[in-house]
Amino acid sequence: MSGEESALRKIAAERFRLAIILTILMIVFYFGFILLVAFAKPLLGTLLTPGLSLGILLGALVIVSAWVLCLVYVRWANNHYDKVVAAAIEAAQERK
Repeated sequence: MSGEESALRKIAAERFRLAIILTILMIVFYFGFILLVAFAKPLLGTLLTPGLSLGILLGALVIVSAWVLCLVYVRWANNHYDKVVAAAIEAAQERK
C-alpha cells in the first residue's frame, strides 16, 4: 500500500469516526427533546419570560445545535480532510 493510500485510509477512518460522534450527538439532542415533550410537558411549559417557554427555547436550541454540528464538520473537513485528499491527488498526478 502506498503512502497516499495509507493517508487516505487514515483520514477516511477519522472522517467516519467524527461523523459517528456528530450523529450520536444530534440523535441525543433530538430524542432528548422529544422525550421531554412526551414525558415532561409541564416542565416545558414553564415560562422563562413572557412569551418564551422552556420548550420553545429548547426547541430552538435543538435547531441551533444542528447548525453548530454542521459547522464543526465543515471546519474539520476544510482544515484536515481536504488538505490530505488534495495532497494525495497531487502525489498521484506527479507519479503519472
